[in-house]
Amino acid sequence: MQDGFRIDRRSLVAGATVLVASAAASPLKAQEKPVIDARTALIVVDVQNDFCPGGSLAVGKGDEVVAVINALGKRFANVVMTQDWHPAGHSSFASSHPGKKPFEMMQMPYGPQVLWPDHCIQGSKGAEFRADLDLTMAQTIVRKGYRREVDSYSGFVEADRKTPTGLGGYLRERGVARAVVVGLATDFCVGWTAQDAARNGLETLVVEEACRAIDLNGSLDKAWADMAALGVKRARLADLI
Repeated sequence: MQDGFRIDRRSLVAGATVLVASAAASPLKAQEKPVIDARTALIVVDVQNDFCPGGSLAVGKGDEVVAVINALGKRFANVVMTQDWHPAGHSSFASSHPGKKPFEMMQMPYGPQVLWPDHCIQGSKGAEFRADLDLTMAQTIVRKGYRREVDSYSGFVEADRKTPTGLGGYLRERGVARAVVVGLATDFCVGWTAQDAARNGLETLVVEEACRAIDLNGSLDKAWADMAALGVKRARLADLI
């Protein structure tokens, strides 16, 4: 989360699509059409039951990304999935802090932390990938947030900004040079993952139709601007099929 960022529950549940105008991260030009080859990886971020309608931390219309991601998956030789995977009693849960409520802010040793409802608990139905997500071609799953004392939005580095998940090394050893990032939610886990992909030296794109956002208090525009500052490109599905 961004420093001092405050979340309203009603806004979070309502959600918003990523198809929002923004001055940052402009659409790709014709000469910038991405190369999809053996050195390109599709990174699918947290398309799990708890982040979709009916889940404990649902992003509005989050289930709508599934069909788009299924179609994209067939285009890639390298597919990686990330999965929120919290132990019960995780430090980011409001229930772990007596007197605290979901969506309040709390200072952790690694910085400000939003306190969430319990979600994506290891082995739970909510932590499972959406049943209609058809990515049997995926070669690896990177689980994140499994350390009780620290959250992890990015698929590359935990929220302490020091502890790697191993995804960067995996992609380097596979010879991956480009990353296409999709999933939930654009302005949080997708955005953090895309930024860290760029920091790892990967040419990085985020596909608009394959994401959904929370978009609170300008968080979506800020996420696009932060991504653009690191060279992340904002792509449309038509650019990739």
